[in-house]
Amino acid sequence: MPVESDVERLRAAGLRVTRPRLAVLATVRDRPHLDADTITRLARSSLGRLSGQAVYDVLHALTGAGLLRRFAPAGGPARYEVSGADHDHLVCRECGAISDTGRGPEPGPCLDPSVAATFAVETTEVTYWGRCPDCQQRQRTGGER
Repeated sequence: MPVESDVERLRAAGLRVTRPRLAVLATVRDRPHLDADTITRLARSSLGRLSGQAVYDVLHALTGAGLLRRFAPAGGPARYEVSGADHDHLVCRECGAISDTGRGPEPGPCLDPSVAATFAVETTEVTYWGRCPDCQQRQRTGGER
């Protein structure tokens, strides 16, 4: 059963409310940072038949309407999350885990948009790379993944 706000969000964005759009939106809302193949598999489990192309079309429509945010960590597939509060991502170089990290109220010195005075900055995308706590622990103990 779709969350009523998903129906309202689709309508407010000027999109028709369809079962594939609701399924993809719910999948991404419930499990952010998924790639298109995983979204397809999970949405298919709730809908039954759903082609990969249909999911790509829905992702494109939802991203274009500003309902989803697409980001692509270097060396990996594009990931999707519900649009909302600005935040950055922490990506583990070893296991690929992705976590959100908040943003301070002011940009840091290297993120000062005044250097791009001729641009109307609409969004920024910062990705921090390192090792997640689990991979750090495995490294300390010499454990396997």
